[in-house]
Amino acid sequence: MNNYFAMMSRMKYIDRWALMRNTRAENLSEHSLEVSMIAHALAVIGNTYLGKELNTDRAAVLGMYHDATEIITGDMPTPIKYYNPEIRHTYKEIEQKAGQTLLSMLPEEMRVSYEGIFTNQEEDAYLWKLVKAAEKLSAYIKCIEEEGCGNREFVRARETTLEQLHRLKVREAELFFNYFIDAYGKNLDELTGEEQCVKTEILLFARAAEP
Repeated sequence: MNNYFAMMSRMKYIDRWALMRNTRAENLSEHSLEVSMIAHALAVIGNTYLGKELNTDRAAVLGMYHDATEIITGDMPTPIKYYNPEIRHTYKEIEQKAGQTLLSMLPEEMRVSYEGIFTNQEEDAYLWKLVKAAEKLSAYIKCIEEEGCGNREFVRARETTLEQLHRLKVREAELFFNYFIDAYGKNLDELTGEEQCVKTEILLFARAAEP
């Protein structure tokens, strides 16, 4: 079969946060990209500041595909998915079957390169933990953005997500949060330094205009 990548392209049709009132919808494709970038960053932080030897590229790939099975299953709201152990176990089985379905859409010769993405490998255990932390950071960022638009629907979600992030006890994620997260509340001028540049230019102009 040759349907695999066409299926992956359908990530953009899967909306997240279905139970919440969103000022801006977030789809699975953009979520996966953000989680991939953050997971990669967490691995880099681990290597750079914590003396680890993590596979940064692998972290990015796992982040990119971490929710790919939702192309088939849809995005089940978290309160339902984790309502009780039975539902969580059943949904895990459904996810595994969806992963196998996606794998079957690749040429047989290529499947070996993708199997580890849909079946957790022991050597990737810590990288998957980074991906989980990246998911929480991505969710927290979504809450910041919604609150920044005046949407109080996400106030409790932000608090809960932060609690869940801290419970993971991932040092890389704590470092990312402490150093990078505040920037997500800034506007474009603040992010690019444009506002400060304009202020400096006005000050210099004013001084030049002095008699």
